[in-house]
Formats: sequence, structure tokens, C-alpha cells
Amino acid sequence: MSLSLQEVRRVALLARIEISDREAQAAQVQLNEIFKLIEQMQSVDTDGIVPMAHAQDVVQRLREDRVTETDQHALYQSVAPQVENGLYLVPKVIE
Repeated sequence: MSLSLQEVRRVALLARIEISDREAQAAQVQLNEIFKLIEQMQSVDTDGIVPMAHAQDVVQRLREDRVTETDQHALYQSVAPQVENGLYLVPKVIE
């Protein structure tokens, strides 16, 4: 597939891009090169190839899921200006 100069101008119009004749010709060449690359990629036989999530077969190291810190809830609330039923009380902001 290749784009004509008229099609490049139409795409520029739809994208609301002001484009000169020289820029349209340069864009046409670049877009046609991209389309050629896409056609080459689509022509590759991929039958029997399993899709993969990553280019390398990597496994992420995970840490053990366990508690590493002690509960300091009471300590933090002891220095709060106002606390009620384990909740911090703050001034009303919205009238």
C-alpha cells in the first residue's frame, strides 16, 4: 500500500495540520517507507510461533509476603491533636 500526495494532504487536513507542498512530499515518502516496512513484517510466516509477553524469558524476583514492621498506630495517635475511636479528627473544610 502506498499513499498518494492527495491522500497525504487529506490526512493533514483531517488532523488539522497545515502542510506545505514540500512537507507533503516528504511526509508521503516517509509514510510509504513505513507502509513498506509493515508489509515486510506482515509477510513473515508466524505459524507455530507462541506469543510472548517479553522479548527475554525473565522471572521477577518476589520477596516473601510477611509483616516486617510493628503496629505503631497508638504511638502516632498519641501525638495527634484530636482522636476519637481510633480516627484522627480534623477541622471541617467544606461548608
